[in-house]
Amino acid sequence: MLIQELTRQESLEVLARTHLGRLACARGMQPYIVPIYFAYQNNWLYSFSVLGQKIDWMRANPLVCVEADQMRRELWATVVVFGRYEELRDTPQFRSERAFAFNLLQHRAMWWEHGSAKTMPGGAPATVPIFYRIKIEQITGRCAASEQEVLNTNQAKAVPDEQEWLHNMLRRVR
Repeated sequence: MLIQELTRQESLEVLARTHLGRLACARGMQPYIVPIYFAYQNNWLYSFSVLGQKIDWMRANPLVCVEADQMRRELWATVVVFGRYEELRDTPQFRSERAFAFNLLQHRAMWWEHGSAKTMPGGAPATVPIFYRIKIEQITGRCAASEQEVLNTNQAKAVPDEQEWLHNMLRRVR
């Protein structure tokens, strides 16, 4: 297996192509991790949820971590973001940012699924959306492929669009 570090720009490109990640937050000495749908734009990750544990914990401690990855057969890329939570409150101050977040997210299939699947005690659906964004303060990434996949990539004449993103990164490995 050949593994290489991604540049900051390559890591951001992975985020731009990805929509599902894992959000880690912490309260006291206890970490908590959950899946989220997000959209990347200009050094921010945008997402939404309903009130619950992750929102409570991020309000108390805005330092978070997000991991996202892409996998295709024997090829993979993974990115880790260290960032800061910022809630886009339903106030005039954040009206344009909330609209921007909604617009970005609605272009992603099933973007609402993780954030709206919660029910409140008694079975009533939780429906008040909380939009938030995470400022990317630090980002790292890696990609990997088997030696055979790298050899195939370097000899390939045409690469399908679906896999082109990782094949281009792997061309540097040899």
